[in-house]
Amino acid sequence: MKQDQTYLARDDLQSLLDALKAGGFQCVGPQVRDGVIRYAGLEQAAQLPWGVTQSQAPGEYRLHETDDTDRCFAWANGPQALKPIVFAPRETLWQATQSADGSLGFSDDVPDVAPLAVIGVRPCDIAALYIHDQHFLQQDYRDPYYLQRRQDLLLVAVNCTHPAATCFCASTGDGPRASYGYDIALTELEAGYLVEVHSEQGRAICAQLPLQPASHAYTQAVEAAMQQAADSQQRRLPAGNLKGPLFANLEHPHWEEVAARCLSCGNCTAVCPTCFCHSEADEVRLDGQHTEHYRQWDSCFTQGHSYIHGLTVRPQTTQRYRQWLTHKLGSWHDQYGRSGCTGCGRCITWCPVGIDLTEEAAVICGDSPAS
Repeated sequence: MKQDQTYLARDDLQSLLDALKAGGFQCVGPQVRDGVIRYAGLEQAAQLPWGVTQSQAPGEYRLHETDDTDRCFAWANGPQALKPIVFAPRETLWQATQSADGSLGFSDDVPDVAPLAVIGVRPCDIAALYIHDQHFLQQDYRDPYYLQRRQDLLLVAVNCTHPAATCFCASTGDGPRASYGYDIALTELEAGYLVEVHSEQGRAICAQLPLQPASHAYTQAVEAAMQQAADSQQRRLPAGNLKGPLFANLEHPHWEEVAARCLSCGNCTAVCPTCFCHSEADEVRLDGQHTEHYRQWDSCFTQGHSYIHGLTVRPQTTQRYRQWLTHKLGSWHDQYGRSGCTGCGRCITWCPVGIDLTEEAAVICGDSPAS
């Protein structure tokens, strides 16, 4: 048994929320909303998706009620990762106002954010968050808007015991068990949760909980559940850095075959927990005295994203899909030291025509024959 492993009975789950709120955190957690599981404000453990599971397939996501009403984390993920929590879909960056004397005044619009605890974070999404940390905080310029939301974020991870058919985190090394980046990790068992602590902040919260020693049976049950979750994943990415095989196959005929199916809608980039493309624009009030400069999520699948002074660099879907895949699976290694894919499978589930990134990469990289 690991030193920081303890056990929390299911009936005491509310105590975790109470301790977080007493520590000054607002809480969000997974809930059923609009036919999916997504994060929303969480006050009571009863709000969690008890007795709910899901099925996912290329282009398909369905929730189902189960007879096992004692579990609230028996599902893999919804369309939402941590991305919209730390990287707002649209936000004002700064404002400008013209005074009566004609001078201009500028002010930034960095959000005032309260400490936030996120319950139920999946390991693949923690990996994605750390990629975003590299992009927004560890390059030459730190993004103050991202920093403001990130710095007081407490993560309660949940190890994934019910991966979806579209999941492949085991092949990317990002799941199904969280190994870094969390404050507290839970693994759901029949009557409670194995609790692991990974930060001093998490330890302070757990000190207020009615924790019990984790028995050998509990830890063995968790090990078995993690192995089963990894073994159940049927999809995988080709191993290693794919920059070489992808860039060696820029003229592969399969790019055209994928483009014939792709709608260039950008769903894959919207649900991807690591995509960070955005555009910026100004919105001027009708009085002409005030303007707001905002940024909002964008996608490399739009024509406008590659528009440069009278020229669209990637006018065809073939070029946009190739740009997305070669960047995410290839040149991200140069930028961030790893692939931009964490194996969550959302791009497969939420693609309207069911394009499967793992299958397309395997064909282009030579791991699988073209159909």
